[in-house]
Amino acid sequence: MISLRQHAISLVAVFLALAVGLFLGSGFIGDSVNSVTGTSRDRIGDLERERDELNQQLNAANSFEAAIAPRLIEGTLTDHSVLVVTAPGAVDADVDAVKESIASAGGRFAGQIALTDALVRDQDAEQLRTIVDQTIPPGTTLRTELTDSGGRSGDLLGALLLHRDGAAPASTSDARLGLQALREGGFISFADRAVRSADLVVMVTGDALPANSGAQGQLLARLAAAMAARGQGGALVGRSGSAAGGSPIAVVRADPGLGNAVSTVDNVDQQTGRITTVLVLENESSGRTGAFGTGAGARSITVGGDTGPAA
Repeated sequence: MISLRQHAISLVAVFLALAVGLFLGSGFIGDSVNSVTGTSRDRIGDLERERDELNQQLNAANSFEAAIAPRLIEGTLTDHSVLVVTAPGAVDADVDAVKESIASAGGRFAGQIALTDALVRDQDAEQLRTIVDQTIPPGTTLRTELTDSGGRSGDLLGALLLHRDGAAPASTSDARLGLQALREGGFISFADRAVRSADLVVMVTGDALPANSGAQGQLLARLAAAMAARGQGGALVGRSGSAAGGSPIAVVRADPGLGNAVSTVDNVDQQTGRITTVLVLENESSGRTGAFGTGAGARSITVGGDTGPAA
């Protein structure tokens, strides 16, 4: 029997694909024909009316998603705690929406950590390496294959703040000392006594990175994957267009090793993406990864279609 969740996901996917696809298609056809053959005024009027109708359908789809979201995700993150990490450029409205979705799904918000420009731009790599080496929790070993700044930073943050079922997290004192050292070095920021251990992590990024961003996408992608591997899983999410170029999401989707470690969602600025983010975290807690959204490399609009192999 088809569940309410499966039915709702199908409707969301159909509405979104129909509205966006036809809107882009009609706009493209209208522009091309008008410039080449001189489309008649009546035809232009027909296309404008069609555009308005499609906009109404898209608005209706968005309203439907907003209305069904609480029932769709209710209870999906019960007994889970989620840490939110933000990259430079993350939009506050997206971060707030993700936290609201976590709460609606019954998850416990474990706090928020912001990565700074100093970390992402790798300006003080030697200082960062020293801090990482000096703040590894007793009894913990970082993965030897992770030699880059992003991978080592993510592995340390994961060791300090994330845990798997049955595994004890780092002690509160060890976590506090490690986080304080990274903050004093200018690499992260967070509110005092507002960050706790979690079993899942979601990293929120912004739009696609500019062409002059260098290796920032690689660093963030590796950080997110390394961090998620320390817990029960994680998601790397961004706005519409965030799967382009050398963005973190594009880097993860191009590397099977990273793609098996962390899921991606490329439209968190839309209600569909926020629903998907919660469903992805639920999937991650069961060891399943995937790439979702409307951008390059996405396997499906939302959870319920093809997903990746167990991590």
